[in-house]
Amino acid sequence: MTRRITPQDVVAALKAVRDVTTGRDIVSTGQVKDIEVGDRQVSFTLLLANASNPSNQQLVRSAKEVVEALGAGEVRVRLAAEGGPSAASGASLIPRVKHTIAVASGKGGVGKSTVAANLAVALERLGYKVGLMDTDVYGPSVPMLMGGREEPRVVEGKIEPPVECGIKIISMAYFLPKDEAVIWRGPMLHKTIHQFLGDVRWGELDYLIMDLPPGTGDIPLSLSQTIPLSGAVIVSTPQDLALSVASKAIAMFRKLNVPILGLVENMSYYLCPQCGHREEIFGHGGARAAAKKMGFAFLGEIPLDVTVRVKSDSGHPVAVDETTPQGRGFRAIASALLEQVKSLQVEQEISIE
Repeated sequence: MTRRITPQDVVAALKAVRDVTTGRDIVSTGQVKDIEVGDRQVSFTLLLANASNPSNQQLVRSAKEVVEALGAGEVRVRLAAEGGPSAASGASLIPRVKHTIAVASGKGGVGKSTVAANLAVALERLGYKVGLMDTDVYGPSVPMLMGGREEPRVVEGKIEPPVECGIKIISMAYFLPKDEAVIWRGPMLHKTIHQFLGDVRWGELDYLIMDLPPGTGDIPLSLSQTIPLSGAVIVSTPQDLALSVASKAIAMFRKLNVPILGLVENMSYYLCPQCGHREEIFGHGGARAAAKKMGFAFLGEIPLDVTVRVKSDSGHPVAVDETTPQGRGFRAIASALLEQVKSLQVEQEISIE
């Protein structure tokens, strides 16, 4: 009869794996966390200075091999940024959420919140369970974009989020008197982010889309330190200034070890509804070119269209109607995002047949 593998067996095996940068074994350096042992299945978290660095693949491969040698039929290695929360500890706030996607921009006025809301709708239309978290505490707009017909309720000490277009949403807009400004420093912002994650009944979700405030302030930092983000989507308009500022948001996520899933070019061009003339008001193709130059995916483009503005102001996301050019555009962006998430999962789990 084959002896059952224990967590102690896994620890002993992993002591044979050394990190070339320190020369020490990965157990003594505290890089191994959250060991789980099932019926011939073993999983654990490996903390790395840069989880997305290709040079770490050999280290992960060695860790898998020594555990497989114990007789484990399947070994799964979760990668997490060293010094940040592990996948298991951070995800304990939202244990039934599979993927967390930040939608960000380097500056305001590029339509980031509109993209975030419609991306969430497009994913829901593709059959996924989706939540939408408005982390832009200073300028919350998600309830307006999504209709805002319901209010949050408290159920058994937790916030039951409103459901709009089949999507669970939460926003500071629900908790502020109309026209009142938020004037908070970092600690209060961090507390709000923690409550939006841990005190809201998100339930089982495939994707939690997070609309970040523009720029590189406290909230993106607090978010990335609280939970392991699956990745970030960067929204920009085509002109050079917007792309230059967007690069700062990309640099921030790189420092936080958050993968960039791709770029979206919003207000990409204007198509006259009367004559069909195309006018590239802000230029065109800048985000696509920037994505190629930096080695990121280009997820798609959305035209400057009065329909998007009218529908957004009235709380009817254009992605609801997939027969329109705008709806098809957001569906294509959502599909491209799904491919990037799938590709990233393959890279990070590093499954060896």
